[in-house]
Amino acid sequence: MAGDIVNVEQAEAWNGPEGEYWATHQARFDATIRPYHSDLMEAAGIAPGEKVLDIGCGNGVTSRDAARAAGPGGEVLAVDLSGPMLGRAAQQAKDDGIGNIRFEQADAQVYPFDAGAFDVAMSRFGVMFFADPVAAFANIGSALRSGGRLTMLVWGPLADNEWITALREALAVGRNLPMPPPGAPGPFSMADTDFARGILTDAGFTAIDFSRVWHRFLVGADAGDAYDFLAGLNPVQVLLADLDEAKKAEALDNLKATIADHETGDGVVFGSSAWVVTATKP
Repeated sequence: MAGDIVNVEQAEAWNGPEGEYWATHQARFDATIRPYHSDLMEAAGIAPGEKVLDIGCGNGVTSRDAARAAGPGGEVLAVDLSGPMLGRAAQQAKDDGIGNIRFEQADAQVYPFDAGAFDVAMSRFGVMFFADPVAAFANIGSALRSGGRLTMLVWGPLADNEWITALREALAVGRNLPMPPPGAPGPFSMADTDFARGILTDAGFTAIDFSRVWHRFLVGADAGDAYDFLAGLNPVQVLLADLDEAKKAEALDNLKATIADHETGDGVVFGSSAWVVTATKP
């Protein structure tokens, strides 16, 4: 892994079982958030010849599209904590004949980026997990030239993301599940725009803007397919971990019923919402 790692807990998860699950189910994860992809690429506005930094690149869909947009005169540096996902990303880029991407297994919070080297920094749901978000975004900002752009997707408020609230309700089985504390590393750490704006301001960014987008969140072709996928997700496994066998069986039955309630003619669909966040390096 390149450079130091300060997000140790996240590195252990994404470079371990959770990263393996995402790499194994790449097509499924990409399908769930595919509607958001065009929102990100449009907002990023990558031009031929630009140099792009892709933060939390995962299985590399954003990296490959950024490389295509930048063209042979541009280049992409794609970083992620997950070795399993980076391996899949690099292989897919090779298979697609895309040669202007460099993949690095690294912690973007502390990675020694070349100062002012990039025109655009972008991320598709990859920036919500920093232990010290101000330090992380300041480090990302140091990699941007003056006038460089930051464009990213982060999840909107928890209450507007049925794909997680419905699962939490199904798996509660009488427990009062705690809400994640504001700003704690996790999918919704940037959902509060005042909090997120403060982080980006403190990190040195200006012209910060949030644009709300809503899309369907497809988790399977039918109820059985969706259950097989969702039951293996890390958040589901965490919520099941402290239950005895009887309660675990009850929770999984509830999960099956919730999935069945969301089955449509176009698959199993939940509601979701995100922010397209843009900002500028002065």
